[in-house]
Amino acid sequence: MTVLRLTKQFNFEMAHALEGYDGLCKNIHGHTYELFVTVIGEPISDNSSPKDGMLIDFKDLKSLVKERIINQFDHTLVLSNKTSPNLIKELKLQYERIVITEYQPTSENFLIDFVDRIKGGLPEGVKLFSMKFRETVTSYAEWFAKDNE
Repeated sequence: MTVLRLTKQFNFEMAHALEGYDGLCKNIHGHTYELFVTVIGEPISDNSSPKDGMLIDFKDLKSLVKERIINQFDHTLVLSNKTSPNLIKELKLQYERIVITEYQPTSENFLIDFVDRIKGGLPEGVKLFSMKFRETVTSYAEWFAKDNE
């Protein structure tokens, strides 16, 4: 039995603002985000299957992440529910892709949200090992299953 890890990278555009923050990130600004999703498990061992040797089809992992994360957040403006309701109302009059979260839209909070979105959609025998969410070339947050057991 061989256990291995498989990683798929995703890129998307998103803007956010940190309500009440004491630095420049209180202003609306955007990033080209990179999300790395790593799963772990044993590859399929079935000579009669076209997926023999795969842990999970990259296409299936891509579909899961696109459905649960990318399609929801790509080219959106993400604001906390603590943001002024009047501002949100005004923005929604002009822009259609605005996401309001229950959390401050930091890399760390996005990552926790994204982990929860992915965990429940993986096939049996495939577990989420880690996720990395890169906000800039030099800044990212990471989540590891072993740290959260």
